Amino acid sequence: MIRSFALAALAVLAPAAALAQDGDNARYDPDRGSNWTFELGAGSDNRSKGASKSDGAPYVYGEAQWNAANGFYADVEFETIDSSGSYVETEAEAGWQYSAFGLDFDTSASHKWRLGAVAGHDDAAWEYQFDVIKDFGDVDARLRVEHSPDGLGSTEAWTWVETRVRWPLADRLQASVTLGRREQDNAPDYTGWNAGLAYAVNEVVELDLRWHDTNLDLPGDQYAGALVAAVNLAF
Repeated sequence: MIRSFALAALAVLAPAAALAQDGDNARYDPDRGSNWTFELGAGSDNRSKGASKSDGAPYVYGEAQWNAANGFYADVEFETIDSSGSYVETEAEAGWQYSAFGLDFDTSASHKWRLGAVAGHDDAAWEYQFDVIKDFGDVDARLRVEHSPDGLGSTEAWTWVETRVRWPLADRLQASVTLGRREQDNAPDYTGWNAGLAYAVNEVVELDLRWHDTNLDLPGDQYAGALVAAVNLAF
């Protein structure tokens, strides 16, 4: 299933054109030189890969990132969760944004820790991520592949493949749709998706409203559909 999904996502990205960084990390700009960027935010639910990490409860996050002039970057961040007895997850990440074959890429490795996790649940894990993002005029598409050889909590090895498309609706207003597939050991495989709107109030503040859902029908809020509102500050 993962292989079929990845091939379908690659078909979306096949034509050659310029790329734009998706904003998940500070955009690589060789003319800007080395710089620091910072992000703070909060939302009504902490959603990752379609599923809730906060058991449907509100959350906050923060990140500080150093961007080198040659495309390398490193960051540290935290986010509040409700999983494995832990309420705070921290992360240290290093990566490289670069261009090749007329495309832009972002590849990174990160180490995550869950503070105060209960005994018997893994409280640390390595994760690896690879992005390709492509512009089709005002529309951009992203293919993302993530993998961990041994995940957090009770989850063992997992792989996530997603594709996302964004397009402008009006000045400062964007729509986007994301569809992904997660296959994992010692946890259920599932398909997750979200669709919504992001509005840039100014150069610092962005508001986001979107629906998240999965194909799993299990008790609790982790995999259930939810409308999530968030505010993000970047400077």
